[in-house]
Amino acid sequence: MSDTTTAENANEPRLITETGLDQRIADIIEPVIVPMGYRLVRVRMSGQNGLTLQIMAERNDGTMTVEDCEEISKAISPVLDVEDPIDKAYHLEVSSAGIDRPMVRKSDFFRWEGHLLKCETSVLVDGRKRFRGKIVSVDDDGFRLERDQPAYGEEPVVVIPFTTLSEARLILTDDLIRDALTADKKAKAERAANENFEDEDSPIEE
Repeated sequence: MSDTTTAENANEPRLITETGLDQRIADIIEPVIVPMGYRLVRVRMSGQNGLTLQIMAERNDGTMTVEDCEEISKAISPVLDVEDPIDKAYHLEVSSAGIDRPMVRKSDFFRWEGHLLKCETSVLVDGRKRFRGKIVSVDDDGFRLERDQPAYGEEPVVVIPFTTLSEARLILTDDLIRDALTADKKAKAERAANENFEDEDSPIEE
């Protein structure tokens, strides 16, 4: 796993975005949550529990707490009520991206280099559209994936350009769980330290 954090790329655009109604909802809520210090990961309408609007988000450092989810929910609910993009009753569900998270930004690939991934491309890359393997290196244009089960005649490593991605997600492993928990703990400790520093630096009231 790379030490690259998302904190330096608060305004980094997503590689993989929504279409249709999901895109309209994303366009409504993203301007609300970004000034609050969050980044949108994914918007998805599903038929779960009748109709559910699922919002995945995270702080710029990659963390997300239950309190963060509640804060986002309270902030976007009034805006969605005003804009009214959904013409039926629905449930709003705000969550973190999870450990086996969708990969939607370049920094996600840098951050989770060395871990297993499954992805789909919109066009054929090296003769196929579906891939599964380990991210072995990343640059600004794409990433190299070491296939876990290459077919006969296939090269063990394939280069996948970011421009071809239609979906990508980490695969849950013991190593991923360990590294994700370590990264989350480190980011929360750094945030707590920064908040304490800001408190100490504030003027003393007389």
